[in-house]
Amino acid sequence: MCTAVTYSTKNHYFGRNLDLEYSYKETVTITPRNYELKFRKVENIQSHYAMIGMAYVSDNYPLYYDAINEKGLGMAGLNFPKNADYKEITEGKNNIAPFEFIPYVLSQCENIGEVKKLLENINIALINFSDNLPASPLHWIISDKDTSITVESVKEGLKIYDNPVGVLTNNPTFDMQMFNLNNYMNLSIMPPKNTFSNKLELDTYSRGMGGLGLPGDLSSMSRFVKATFTKLNSISKNSEAESISQFFHILDSVCQQRGCVYMGENLFEITIYSSCCNMDKGIYYYKTYDNSQISAIDMNKENLDSSNLINYDLIKEQQILTQN
Repeated sequence: MCTAVTYSTKNHYFGRNLDLEYSYKETVTITPRNYELKFRKVENIQSHYAMIGMAYVSDNYPLYYDAINEKGLGMAGLNFPKNADYKEITEGKNNIAPFEFIPYVLSQCENIGEVKKLLENINIALINFSDNLPASPLHWIISDKDTSITVESVKEGLKIYDNPVGVLTNNPTFDMQMFNLNNYMNLSIMPPKNTFSNKLELDTYSRGMGGLGLPGDLSSMSRFVKATFTKLNSISKNSEAESISQFFHILDSVCQQRGCVYMGENLFEITIYSSCCNMDKGIYYYKTYDNSQISAIDMNKENLDSSNLINYDLIKEQQILTQN
């Protein structure tokens, strides 16, 4: 399962946790402007906006988990089992495979207004990448520097929700996740006051009781509440270092530790990587489960007019600074 968030200080940030029990050979991948994007049912795009993100590259095609483009638009796909419902090929629609959705949108849109217009004629079709890589059940968060939406292809059709909190996890559907926040309207960062009964003398007994009642389990609904509360109450200074540090602390509040979520066959779900993209500067920051040092790749230091993918292997071994 996964969690994606947005955050703003002086600059704007977009990123996610990828929570799974296994890892593909994902890399930080830059798709330059002149790499030909090939699609199964719509015309290929030869020239487009450059993008950077985390992808599994297969047959020289970037299967993006999350990415931002050079205009500051970000997008991430999150697991959406049993709810995702992809459609048959529909005449008169732009039939886009799930694995094509991120590059299709980021290659040609600058902001959420343009995304919404593009979505008017999109059908997310049941098209596998290959026999070995069937379509994953996903829903998506798409964000520009000011606004976010959630896109879900479900049995009723393509649903597009305004996302006022800039957070997405997994099941249930986004409208239910937002409705569930009503159950936590009494949460506060302030020490609690006794509203249980005026017949009892109840008081705070320690520091750190702000947020009392905030869920702490690793279910997607609980992570949605916790990530939203943490993000909306986060305070950070405006420097790049302080901003990305705070962003990763938000993601850390809902990360998964090996041993806590058993998936069978001696496998455990973990936070394989966490990412943070500076949407203004085109910098992709990440850390992995076994390497808590933040690594950075700046797309603007590469030749963005190239026609070849640019890949950076993840630094997965722990980097420790020895001070004596």
